[in-house]
Amino acid sequence: MNLSSILTSLSLGASGHGEANLILPRLDGAERFLGMSGQTLLLAGIVVCVLGLAFGLVIASQLKALPVHKSMREISELIYETAKTYLVTQGKFIAILWAFIAVIIVAYFGFLTTGPDGGRGMGAARVALILVMSLIGILGSAGVAWFGIRVNTYANSRSAFAALGGKPFPTYAIPLKAGMSIGTMLISVELLIMLAILIFIPSDLAGPCFIGFAIGESLGASALRIAGGIFTKIADIGSDLMKIVFKIKEDDARNPGVIADCTGDNAGDSVGPSADGFETYGVTGVALITFILLAVTDPSHQVQLLIWIFAMRIMMIVASVVSYWINEAVAKAKYGDAAHMNFEAPLTSLVWLTSAVSVVATFVVSRLLIAELGDGTLWWKLSAIITCGTLAGAIIPEVIKVFTSTSSGHVREVVTASKEGGASLNVLSGLTAGNFSAFWMGLVIIALMGAGYFISTLGGLDVVNGGIMMAPAVFAFGLIAFGFLGMGPVTIAVDSYGPVTDNAQSVYELSLIENVPNVKAEVKKDFGFDLDFEKAKGYLEENDGAGNTFKATAKPVLIGTAVVGATTMIFSIIVVLTQGLKPELISKLSILNPLFLLGLIMGGAVIYWFSGASTQAVSTGAYRAVEFIKQNIRLEGVEKASVEDSKKVVEICTQYAQKGMFNIFLVVFFATLAFAFADEFFFIGYLVSIAIFGLFQAIFMANAGGAWDNAKKVVEVELKAKGTPLHDATVVGDTVGDPFKDTSSVAMNPIIKFTTLFGLLAVELAIQMETSARVGLAAVFLAVALVFVWRSFYRMRIETNVKSTETAGAASPAH
Repeated sequence: MNLSSILTSLSLGASGHGEANLILPRLDGAERFLGMSGQTLLLAGIVVCVLGLAFGLVIASQLKALPVHKSMREISELIYETAKTYLVTQGKFIAILWAFIAVIIVAYFGFLTTGPDGGRGMGAARVALILVMSLIGILGSAGVAWFGIRVNTYANSRSAFAALGGKPFPTYAIPLKAGMSIGTMLISVELLIMLAILIFIPSDLAGPCFIGFAIGESLGASALRIAGGIFTKIADIGSDLMKIVFKIKEDDARNPGVIADCTGDNAGDSVGPSADGFETYGVTGVALITFILLAVTDPSHQVQLLIWIFAMRIMMIVASVVSYWINEAVAKAKYGDAAHMNFEAPLTSLVWLTSAVSVVATFVVSRLLIAELGDGTLWWKLSAIITCGTLAGAIIPEVIKVFTSTSSGHVREVVTASKEGGASLNVLSGLTAGNFSAFWMGLVIIALMGAGYFISTLGGLDVVNGGIMMAPAVFAFGLIAFGFLGMGPVTIAVDSYGPVTDNAQSVYELSLIENVPNVKAEVKKDFGFDLDFEKAKGYLEENDGAGNTFKATAKPVLIGTAVVGATTMIFSIIVVLTQGLKPELISKLSILNPLFLLGLIMGGAVIYWFSGASTQAVSTGAYRAVEFIKQNIRLEGVEKASVEDSKKVVEICTQYAQKGMFNIFLVVFFATLAFAFADEFFFIGYLVSIAIFGLFQAIFMANAGGAWDNAKKVVEVELKAKGTPLHDATVVGDTVGDPFKDTSSVAMNPIIKFTTLFGLLAVELAIQMETSARVGLAAVFLAVALVFVWRSFYRMRIETNVKSTETAGAASPAH
């Protein structure tokens, strides 16, 4: 997602300039903020970011130092090593994908823009810097993903060990502490890089550098989200189905798929969201920066708005950390010595507390910084618009819990249906929950966007009526997306809570700590407490349900930013392509224009292809994983699966994740080029369609999957019915929901943003070409895209004539 590409198209269309000519105003001019220049205030913001980094690193160190039995630490370190190897492998693969993007960057900035000397191209040195910034975007996404893996694998074994103490509070506190470490680190790194570009890069080069950085972020997040989602669900399904086939327990150490499942929890549920959150936070900021530069003509107003935007981001880091400290103090006082606790309750209170603190702080800081902006009322109007997004961070999780929480009526309906109807009615009930959730989420998003639009019409913003900017509704939608991510550290924290709780349960089982000789005496001597195995298992399972719920609640927040941002971008490019909304061109944005209508249809088709292609990669990979595990699992005479067999399952997951990601990425890349080159109004229809279809498809799939997941958890924790036909039915539903909630749905967000970002850059290339050349290239690009569409099914199909002796390495080639 990148509003900058759209809005710079406005500049291109209006004055013959594009991204290369964005010039930032002087931040050290006459404007004063709390008695200092804007640049000085932003330098203070860098200090806050450094403190945020220190906060994340200190917590990571504290987690590492927590007590843990060596049997559990060994398992968590094995998970870390396999997850790290996976991430390195994906990094090499992303480098190949980056080469495709680099060609377009070089073509546009190197040959088709106007350089500082008035000639064609920006020059080799400047283009090289933009390419470096795109690499920094990729490395940023990958770096925070690696940090997330490291912190989560510290926390999973420490959480599992803490549960043995017989109190539930540490089982909750450790995963949340890990999540706050990741969330604060992620946002601080992102903001630090953006502040560095804003302050230290020359003003005439900062705009293109922001664009390059956003492109790199978007590529990294898209690839890691897609590949991670495929990997984790191959492993999850392969591991889970063994419970039905062999009637073994959850996370049985003899199952060679369990280590891969644990690795997948990090690859999909930690790496993916971390990279996605990093990218979403960054490109939303780039969008708003570019809008301010292009839609606000007064340099003084530009400076005030730029400083205000970054001050909001700095403030929200502080608000999140302070809210976490307050919430933890209250939670510890309430639950510290309790024998039982509702694990969801303190997580919910943290989200609401952070939202409230952020809203109050937004109005206070805005009043202090921009009280005199415009007509003197804009400080509270802009604050109110951001508040629509900030409240969404709390409201959306509450709506989602109605469909995915272990206590929700919809989840209970899935369980009830499964008692007599088995897997069939289980699946139907989950589909029902997903469909209903899409309806209610649609209403919530419409209400929030509508409120923001209404506030933008109250006066003081629209330049037509004496305000300070053009198209204030565009800015309002951008601010709402900004507000969605306002309490970013907490949003990431509750999302990261899930993979830690899931892994903690697995680490407990894989460690075989109950079978360690003299373990009770050893723990009493070394750690000073008595072991309670039954309570520990109960806490870990119940907390896993809370983790499932809050993983589900975080997904629609990121999905919502993609759609709100896409709405903003589409509106802006309409202004560009209609040359300021000329009536004769506006008429082309109608279903009476066949090309626009065909674009609407095409967008829906691509969303459904993507859902199928990502699920197909999971299905085929899971088939290979199940096949290998069934042939190699040993249930007699061993306590654990061999490391070699576990690594082969990880290899299968990695290979199919890469193959699926490669097919999907190249379809998205070449199809976007094809549609952008074919016709700009066709392309607008396409963008509108993928945003709307993608929103509802993603919400439906995510929440149906969440309902199936926690229905299984209810059967396991409350009904204690493991190994029964009811449990088998819910396991089947959960395996159906796995690619729904953790592969296809979550990858919609980066796919929508990447398509819009990259496609709008392609439009800028296309509109400078002759029609015949555009159409010819569009046909070539479409043909290439269709080849990979074909490959995404016909080269990924399941074949049944695989030899029983086939190893993971031989199973990996496409079929």
